[in-house]
Amino acid sequence: MSTATILSFEAGARRLEDQVRSLSEAQAASQVDLQPEIDELRHKVEEAWQTAYGTLSPWQVVQVARHPRRPYTLDYIDALCTEFVELHGDRSGADDGAIVGGLARFEGTPVVVMGHQKGRDVKERGRRNFGMPRPEGYRKAMRLMEMAERFGLPLLSFIDTPGAFPGIDAEERGQSAAIGQSIYAMSQLTVPTVALVIGEGGSGGALAIGVADVVCMLEYAVYSVISPEGCASILWKDAAHAETAADALGMTAQRLQGLGLVDAVVPEPTGGAHRDPAKAAEFAGRALRDALKALRAQSPTERHAKRQRKLRAYGALEHAA
Repeated sequence: MSTATILSFEAGARRLEDQVRSLSEAQAASQVDLQPEIDELRHKVEEAWQTAYGTLSPWQVVQVARHPRRPYTLDYIDALCTEFVELHGDRSGADDGAIVGGLARFEGTPVVVMGHQKGRDVKERGRRNFGMPRPEGYRKAMRLMEMAERFGLPLLSFIDTPGAFPGIDAEERGQSAAIGQSIYAMSQLTVPTVALVIGEGGSGGALAIGVADVVCMLEYAVYSVISPEGCASILWKDAAHAETAADALGMTAQRLQGLGLVDAVVPEPTGGAHRDPAKAAEFAGRALRDALKALRAQSPTERHAKRQRKLRAYGALEHAA
């Protein structure tokens, strides 16, 4: 395990795991029965993970959401779907690797899937622009939305982006307009739509593919109007105040569910999705299945009307006496 992937509050649990590994290797090499000691250590490992993740601060949750080994969209598609056929391009001249999507089967049912993809290594991160879409990425997403609507297929959206790419070239090609058009297009769909925030949900870059009938968040994902660093840079002129900003932004799943902005919080394995991606996919699949089952029981008109009411109910305005 590379130390670069170990978060500071995970260090104690990781050390215990190393001890379990060392004892297991010693037992195999010496034929000495060390199983009682190994079992006791394993119990302590689980306790250490539960303690470490039992009281995470918002800033620590941000670090988990950004963990480099956390499953990405293509990992969830691979784990949950079959017969996935990726579709490329926006039919206007470009293909944005930061948005992936296509046709697949989820538990045997044909669906359209799409989401942000950050990339694992330096080369892939460059190709996918660290999961920050340009306008052509959102045009690709709209193409997938249109396909879902045309063929009456449920749409599954996986959200994981720091935000839309803020570069000059993206602005020149109409970044804000593309985001607005994507939000509008998704809000008008009549097919069942479910969005799942699997890592970072950054600003309009996330909302562009997150206007769904049901919005779910993984337990250690975050969703906010701006990154903590960006917020700190604006309010305090110093990104070093990111931890304070994370507390103020109310960006954790539990907080957002309490505000009515997220419909369901999906549990993660002890220690986060990066510690057990298979179990994380199992939990995510269960949430998607339950959401789609409930949505299929509604008529297209009813689904659309409920989504519109939900969108218009976001936020609260208090009048002074």
